[in-house]
Amino acid sequence: MTSTDLLSDPRITLMGLFVEAYADLMREVSAQERAHGLSVAEFDVLLRLGRSPGRQLRITDLYTQTGLTSGGMTRLIDRLDSQGFVTRSPDPTDRRVVLACLTDAGAAKAAAILPGHLAILQRRLLDPLTEAQRQAFDGILRAIRDAPAHHRD
Repeated sequence: MTSTDLLSDPRITLMGLFVEAYADLMREVSAQERAHGLSVAEFDVLLRLGRSPGRQLRITDLYTQTGLTSGGMTRLIDRLDSQGFVTRSPDPTDRRVVLACLTDAGAAKAAAILPGHLAILQRRLLDPLTEAQRQAFDGILRAIRDAPAHHRD
């Protein structure tokens, strides 16, 4: 296969479309969240905590889920803690484990951002699709996310 053939590979096109769609969506989402004084990653943590039992997660689970490094998550939690949106507490079942806990102020901050966030997702991610396409898209994203790493070559 020539380099021209490789550059025309449909996998490259598919990845390019995915990256372009994601980048365009994230520019708008990021601007909306910055207008509320948070980064995308900070808002993501507030959402993850708010959707978790007891509004808390192990910090190690947060950095695994978000793709941040341990140090990056520590700095992010420090920022959210200094703003009163998150607190740290020891896990009562394992004192070696530190939990990030969403405060009422953090829940209120997420609630203030959510209407604009959801409007963007509706307009940019869902409105262009039919109901059948939405269901297929959901299934496709879950299949990609859940695929074992050794199948992701």
